[in-house]
Amino acid sequence: MSDNVENLVLEHLRRLNSRFDKFELEQMDIKMRLTAVDEHLSGIMMSVAGINNRLDRLEERTGRIERRLDLTDAH
Repeated sequence: MSDNVENLVLEHLRRLNSRFDKFELEQMDIKMRLTAVDEHLSGIMMSVAGINNRLDRLEERTGRIERRLDLTDAH
């Protein structure tokens, strides 16, 4: 009977080990996908920063043009 119990315990341990292996693979996949999302988000943020910089420069240039042409509001 002790052989049966040992075999049963070993079988359960093997099943648990198999489940943990699958879990580890899924976790690694999720980490890789999150890293890719993070990299894409960083790229988007850099693009937005570049656009903001260009808009700031455009605003400065427009302000200078308005002052030269005396188009500023009297308020």
